[in-house]
Amino acid sequence: MEKINLSMLTDFYELTMANGYFKNGFRDKIAYFDMFFRKVPDGGGFAIMAGVEQLSEYLKNLSFSEADIEYLRSKKIFCEEFLEYLKNFKFSCDVWAVPEGTPIFPNEPVVTVRGPVIEAQFIETMILLTINHQSLIATKANRIVRAAQGRSVMEFGSRRAQGYDGAIYGARAAYIGGCIGTACTIAERDFEIPAIGTMAHSWIQMFPTELEAFRAYAKAYPDNCTLLVDTYSVLKSGVPNAIKVFNEVVVQKGFRPKGIRIDSGDITYLSKEARRMLDEAGFNDCAIVASNSLDEYIIRDILIQGAKVDLFGVGERLITSKSEPVFGGVYKLVALEENKNIIPKIKLSENVTKITNPGFKELWRLFDKKTGKAIADVLTTRDEVIDDSKPYEIFDPEHTWKRKIVTNFSAKRLQKKIFDKGKCVYKSPKLKEIKDYCQEQINNLWDEVKRFENPHIYFVDLSTPLWEMKQRLLRECSVI
Repeated sequence: MEKINLSMLTDFYELTMANGYFKNGFRDKIAYFDMFFRKVPDGGGFAIMAGVEQLSEYLKNLSFSEADIEYLRSKKIFCEEFLEYLKNFKFSCDVWAVPEGTPIFPNEPVVTVRGPVIEAQFIETMILLTINHQSLIATKANRIVRAAQGRSVMEFGSRRAQGYDGAIYGARAAYIGGCIGTACTIAERDFEIPAIGTMAHSWIQMFPTELEAFRAYAKAYPDNCTLLVDTYSVLKSGVPNAIKVFNEVVVQKGFRPKGIRIDSGDITYLSKEARRMLDEAGFNDCAIVASNSLDEYIIRDILIQGAKVDLFGVGERLITSKSEPVFGGVYKLVALEENKNIIPKIKLSENVTKITNPGFKELWRLFDKKTGKAIADVLTTRDEVIDDSKPYEIFDPEHTWKRKIVTNFSAKRLQKKIFDKGKCVYKSPKLKEIKDYCQEQINNLWDEVKRFENPHIYFVDLSTPLWEMKQRLLRECSVI
């Protein structure tokens, strides 16, 4: 894709604060920020991390052009010294992120930034935009893929996405979440996601009859023939004409038909009847593809009702995450450095769920060695180490009497360093590797966490030192 300088894609208050920091002598003040989210979309049990590769590309190319500087000068609120600083800007922060494809949970830092406060503050908008969007779509796609119970799901939403980048990066995220391919051609060119597609209703309408349209398509693509059968009547003309063309053209050329697609009507009933007709005609290997405003709930219900569908094409409700189109990640200051000492910071709120976890933290995932399943995630101070050779006590940070001693487990740090003093030190895996890793990690979750309704709440606990730090800051801040 053609590179676009997105440095100015930021909330304006990032610039006014940066100018203010500069004028108040905070240019070199070291700050720590965490990105985290508070609630899993659709009431689910987990979300999926995505967007790290695009975030890395943004940070590697962060710079301000002469046109950017002139625009800011025209606002007449920025001092010349600050504009000169931006003219010579060079990103110098440390950045850690949870790898793409990892299941993530509320209130744990999925991205952590350490560096000069002007830089760390400025990148807030793009961190949130990038991670929020792709994590939302990857999460939604995985719900739909799980509802399909092993049947393939194709992402068909380009034309309903919110903008071209929503289509392109939405296709990427959907692939991470488990889709086998996309209708978005540019996504195959740029990300090697298989591009999939056959015909629209307009193809059939272009010909005098449906039969002639099918025949023309089969002659053009005898080795990859999938016919759209609902332009007029699925059962009265669509399937019968498809069978006739399969026999006349596809089989005669030495191939087998790939499938038929149903894009409207009662998918359950029509797919059952179509399956019967295809089987009676000797095409039991011909797949049935269903599309038409599908989501995880519709797919689940029609399969419960016995629908004979082999593949699903899902568009608008996936690419926009229509049922809950906001991921809700936030980016908060959690610490400052003073004389090389890390000073934790906390944000209080009348809304208890908005109180932050302070300090420079490490994120761990504990796995049961016997089952391989994830037990809980634990936030610790950065200098703590969870020794998995010994029993370890975890506890609910809100209801502290709920405690458990964990034994025979392994502890894994989840965050990876992606930038060191402004230099990218992380090579993103190939997208297929991310997709496979995602499925592997989801398999490590208990089925109860994967329920669509009322999933088991996966524990995200605080270590004792971190919990005590938070309580101390709560007490101190309550008297400010």
